[in-house]
Order: sequence, then structure tokens, then C-alpha cells
Amino acid sequence: MAEVRLKCSCGIVQGVAHDISPNSGTRLVCYCDDCQAFARFLKREDVTDAHGGTDIFQTTHSRIQITDGAEQLRCLKLRPKGLFRWYTECCKTPIANTVSSGVPFVGMIHNFMDDDGVRDSVLGPVRGYIQGKFAKETLPAKWRGARFPLRIVMRSLCKLLAWKVQGLHKPSPFFDASGNPVGKLCILDSDVNRPQSPSA
Repeated sequence: MAEVRLKCSCGIVQGVAHDISPNSGTRLVCYCDDCQAFARFLKREDVTDAHGGTDIFQTTHSRIQITDGAEQLRCLKLRPKGLFRWYTECCKTPIANTVSSGVPFVGMIHNFMDDDGVRDSVLGPVRGYIQGKFAKETLPAKWRGARFPLRIVMRSLCKLLAWKVQGLHKPSPFFDASGNPVGKLCILDSDVNRPQSPSA
């Protein structure tokens, strides 16, 4: 198990992800239109690859600790029932996606990982590519296929159930003891493919 340093682009928000290894979570690349809309909202399309994919590591709330700049945390929902999408107010660095305070799932986004070039060895290889139909360009054949490959779904569900039993949704850097987001929440009513960008 390793610790991965976390840091936003400007360095105001910092933290650490504890007990991280290829077996402690699931690394995947998501091409969904919502992830791409989130990057556009932040004016941070550098987050995505050439095809519009976002490199994500699925882990738990309890493994993530924000040590500096927590007051800069903000969250966005592209629709009322959508995911909580976390970012920093200071430099609009995307942090992670969460479902709720009670679900021990955090999709940590690669741009928030200050890994000194060792992310591949710590997180392991990408295990799957999902929602390829939303990719900007034709994907290589090995990345195409089901929206959610069965082996990825089963792996994620098994881990989610185990994490829930272990109570790994607490403590959370994203929700307070009452289950409310710690940062200001914005819910967009506009088309998710044309969201408005936050002010600088």
C-alpha cells in the first residue's frame, strides 16, 4: 500500500490518499458526456485525453484526507439527481466524483494526484474504458465495446459492497457529519452539454 500526494494546480489545496494500490480500487477511463461537460464547465479540458476520456481511480471516502485549503472545495451537479462533482475554487482543478455521503465511492480524478510520475506503478494499469460511445473520435478497437464492461461492473460492485460493510464512507473530506456537502453546491439546470463556466 502506498500514499499518493494530492494537490491542485496552484497548490492551495493539498492532501493525501492513504493505502492505495492496484488492488485497493479500480482504475478506468470514462468517456461519458457528463465527465466531458464537467471539464468544459471548469475550462479544464486538459483533464481529458485526446478522445475526451478522464482517468479515474475508484476508491473510498476514508482513504482521502484534505490537509490544506479545504475551504476551497466546491461541488457541482449537472442535474438534480446527478453525481457530486468536486473541484477547487482557487484554480478549478477537478478532484473527484461522489454519489452521496452514505455510499463509500469516490472517483478520484488524475489531475488532483501529485504523484511524481509514479501513478502508474501505484494505481496499476487502466482496467477498462467505459462509455466509449461519447468519445470525441473513433477509439481503438480494444477501448470500444459495452458502455460498462461486465468485468468492471462486477469488480466495482464487489468492492463497493465490501467497503460499505467496512464503513469506509467515513470519515469523508466531502461531507459533514450530517451528510451535507462541505463546499458550496451548484446544480445546473441547463443542457449538460452546454454548461456555463464558473467565474475565475
